[in-house]
Amino acid sequence: MARFKYMGRDRSGKKSGVISADSKREAMIKLKEQGIRVIEMQEMPETLLTKDISIGKPVKLKHLVIFMRQFSTLIHAGVTIVDATRILSAQTESKHLGKALGEIEQELREGKSFSEACAKHNRIFEPLFVNMVRAGEVSGSMDETLDRLGEHYEKQNNTKQKVVSALAYPIVVAFISIAVVIFLLVAVVPTFVNMFSQFGGKLPAITQFVIDSSHFMQQYWYLVVLFLILIVVFFMLVKQNKKSKYYLDYFLLRLPIFGSIIQKSTIARMTRTLSSMFSSSVPILQALTMVETIVENEVVAKVIRKSRDSLERGRSLTEPMRNHWAFPPLVSQMISIGEETGSLDGMLSKVADFYEKEVETATDALKSLIEPLMIVVLSALVGTIVTAVIVPMFDIYNNVQTYK
Repeated sequence: MARFKYMGRDRSGKKSGVISADSKREAMIKLKEQGIRVIEMQEMPETLLTKDISIGKPVKLKHLVIFMRQFSTLIHAGVTIVDATRILSAQTESKHLGKALGEIEQELREGKSFSEACAKHNRIFEPLFVNMVRAGEVSGSMDETLDRLGEHYEKQNNTKQKVVSALAYPIVVAFISIAVVIFLLVAVVPTFVNMFSQFGGKLPAITQFVIDSSHFMQQYWYLVVLFLILIVVFFMLVKQNKKSKYYLDYFLLRLPIFGSIIQKSTIARMTRTLSSMFSSSVPILQALTMVETIVENEVVAKVIRKSRDSLERGRSLTEPMRNHWAFPPLVSQMISIGEETGSLDGMLSKVADFYEKEVETATDALKSLIEPLMIVVLSALVGTIVTAVIVPMFDIYNNVQTYK
């Protein structure tokens, strides 16, 4: 929320101060309701104390989907774009989206197009949205375009959530397993070390290994923390560099089980996006350029880049896909049929539907497989430490019985 410094008049005379609002227009309405006639107003610069801090994308995908569905309904009902923007800016649950729509409404009243106004908020509205809306403005089918966008993002969000949940489960369990092992090594094992040293004798290999691990964790725990931080920093740097990200994506696609899920979800995202753009009459070369950046996988993006170059040279769109291992034969065959019959958007939509169902089936199967597997792994880790503690205790007990 922005802060505005104003100077105005009320019944008692001149008055000045500061007011918070999502836009200059909203600030003036608030002051008018207070009986203040504004003479001068200017937005105050943001400081660290007043700035809205957001990590990642400021607006959740579900809020965007709801906005697009509602916008489409209002436009279809005959509400003007300006009024629809004003209504939705007040109704949305997302503070950032509401603020952006308030600014877009003001720009619409100044004579700018909706797509032009949205393009200024590129952290909320990505190029796909802006270009499809621009095509909808030209063709006069804004309601259909927005409805298609809502369906596109809704399906994209569902696929993404399934992949994230499938990959997140083993990661979370792995972190819990590591935390449990560290706790046992740091807090439990040391209580038995003194007891073992009092009785002397040679400890079993498994016990000695666990005790050495416990000593290491107590003395050099900061190295473990530093190692984890370095791994996170390394992956962040790799993702920022296009060349290194290509090798990371290549490695992820080649992973057993997980690689197949990532491959299918990437193809579903690519074909769904292309289908939506072709349906909205976005030029094919422009659509391929945008999909190259949206797909978020450098291996697939490189093939899309080659497909665009192939089209520019007058060749087939599917030629580079047909010769690349990341694209199953079904994809190139269906797209090729779509090219020949002139129904490319429909074929791409069918491919997207197929791979979205494949992702759903694969993630469900993976979760049912991973759950017992991770329980076994966690049990093995804890069991190893418990065994290392119990075995010497049996030896101690036997020695005591022998002396008796």
